Amino acid sequence: MEAMDDILDACRSAVLSVDPDSRNELIQSIIDCPKTFIYGSGRSGLVGQLFSVRLVQLGFDVHFVGEMTTPIIGEDDLTLLISNTGNTSSVCQTARIARKIGSRVISVTSDSESELADTSDVFIDMDIPRGIACAPLGTIFEDSAILFFDGIVAEIMERLGITEDEMRGRHAIWV
Repeated sequence: MEAMDDILDACRSAVLSVDPDSRNELIQSIIDCPKTFIYGSGRSGLVGQLFSVRLVQLGFDVHFVGEMTTPIIGEDDLTLLISNTGNTSSVCQTARIARKIGSRVISVTSDSESELADTSDVFIDMDIPRGIACAPLGTIFEDSAILFFDGIVAEIMERLGITEDEMRGRHAIWV
C-alpha cells in the first residue's frame, strides 16, 4: 500500500498546485464558448476523452480532435490541450492551428517552459512531483489530470445547478 499512498499524495499535491485563476478561466471558457474541442495524445488523450464525456453529459457541445465526426474548430470556440511534457508534436501543432483560426487555447501541462505553454492563451501548470518509482512515464500527471477534470465537472455542476439526474439523461444508453 506504500505505492498507493505515494501516488495519492503526489496527485493531491499536483491538483492543489493549480492556480485557482487558471482553473476559473477554464471553467468560464467551457461555459462561454459555443464549442469545446479537446485533444491529447496517448494516455493524455484518454484523459481528454474521459473529460469530453462528462462535458457532454453536462450538456455542452464537445468534440475530441481527430474523431471522424469532429467539426472544424471555430474562432469563438475553446481548444483544450493536454500534454505532460508540453512538447508532443501533434498537440503543439493542434495548438498552433487553433490559435491561427482564432480559437481560445487552454493547455494543461507540467512544463511551464514548453512549446505548448508558450502557444496557449491560458496555461494550467500542474506541479508534478518527480522521482516516484512506482509511477513511471507520466502516471502522476495523467492521474492528477483526471482528478483535476473531475473537480472541474463538480464545480460546473454547482455553478450551473446541474444535477446528476440531468447528466444521466444525457448518458449513452446501450440497449
